[in-house]
Amino acid sequence: MSAPTPARPADRQARALRLGPRTWLALALVSAVGAAGFGWPFLAPPDAAVNAHEGDAPWLFAGLLVLLVAVVAAALSESALGAKAVAMLGVLAAAGAALRPVGAGTAGLEPMFFLMVLSGRVLGPGFGFALGSVTMFASALLTGGVGPWLPFQMLAMGWFTMGAGFLPGPDRLRGRLEVGMLAVYGFLAAFAYGTVMNLAGWTFMSSLASNIAFDGDDPVSANLARFVAYCLATSLGWDLGRAVITVVLTLTVGTTVLRALRRATRRAAFEAPVTFGDAPR
Repeated sequence: MSAPTPARPADRQARALRLGPRTWLALALVSAVGAAGFGWPFLAPPDAAVNAHEGDAPWLFAGLLVLLVAVVAAALSESALGAKAVAMLGVLAAAGAALRPVGAGTAGLEPMFFLMVLSGRVLGPGFGFALGSVTMFASALLTGGVGPWLPFQMLAMGWFTMGAGFLPGPDRLRGRLEVGMLAVYGFLAAFAYGTVMNLAGWTFMSSLASNIAFDGDDPVSANLARFVAYCLATSLGWDLGRAVITVVLTLTVGTTVLRALRRATRRAAFEAPVTFGDAPR
């Protein structure tokens, strides 16, 4: 069996942001605390003290996530994020923020998700995490959606976009197979995003208001059943709309957008060292 042919230099994807060990450690830390912030209703036993303050815990986790996202931003700034990468981040974040209000409030149709998938695929997981978080922050300012849920949205979107950067074959896989893979990922990740965001708001419901609300006195199995019922009753339609529009846009314009992003990254030459020469006389 012959060895696989190495990718040509022109085919290799440029990475606007390569993460070092300290930045990966910061990302792992914020992801771990974020996972605890999302999943604490299932992590804490029924007799834990946190269950006596289920109305306050999401606010505490939100404040903590703001600090941790700031730590990640500082770590990213230490990773040689050049001016060209910052410009690319700003342009894509602005485009994503502008796309969000287009379908917001209409059956969950949010076209920004497909752009996040394709950008994370082309520019890599490190850039993807930064892009997802910044885009969600910018879109919240644009739409007036600033609140205790924003850190959760930033983290979930960062995970969503970063995951696209970890998909296989970044330098080799092209054409319909790549677009199909991205469509499948976007479909599944759209539901995953909606599910984890449900965790951020589910605990705000009073157990006296509904039989699908979180109840700190119930065991994990009972709360898990309540949460599944909550997702089916409240967000399934929105998540399906988000997933469908992501798939449709990826299949229809995905090839064109991928080509444009790759051309832009090649022209930007993120990994080329910047040199200064004497001005022509």
